[in-house]
Amino acid sequence: MIGVRTRRTSIVLRGMVVFCFLVMCAGCVGIPDGVEAVKGFDVKRYLGTWYEVARLDHSFERGLTKVRTEYTLRDDGGIKVVNRGFDSRKNAWKEVTGKAYFVAGPDVGRLKVSFYGPFYGGYNILELDRKDYSYALVCGPSRKYLWILARERELEESVLAALIEKARGLGFDTDEFIFVEH
Repeated sequence: MIGVRTRRTSIVLRGMVVFCFLVMCAGCVGIPDGVEAVKGFDVKRYLGTWYEVARLDHSFERGLTKVRTEYTLRDDGGIKVVNRGFDSRKNAWKEVTGKAYFVAGPDVGRLKVSFYGPFYGGYNILELDRKDYSYALVCGPSRKYLWILARERELEESVLAALIEKARGLGFDTDEFIFVEH
């Protein structure tokens, strides 16, 4: 009888672990409450090089300068993502390649991106220069992740201020922005 209980308990515990993992991963590709991704998105116009102008701090880019990302189409319909930044402490470039796929259709700026195997994170475009696709405000699955990207290494002060104000209005802690050196 004890062996049966132990086996059942083990099965239940494994099931709970799997369920929690799936719930956790589903949340990773989410979007913060009260935030919407842009609609009318055109991936072909978004492809190419983007420079990181500002970001909230997180471990995988900590200390990096000269950060840029290259987006290209993949054969499977997804997007190849190559992030590159300079680590001045190690005097070396750090580069990681990933893949991204649309979550809500190709005309909505909401994607899931993976750099490490089957694990995906949210990539949500909140604001976008509709005329030239020259700047973007992007967040992850929570308000802990936020980037201001641009086609050039710097943005006009008025555009930067407007993006910061939009992010602040959406509940992001813009006082914690790191402005990236290029």
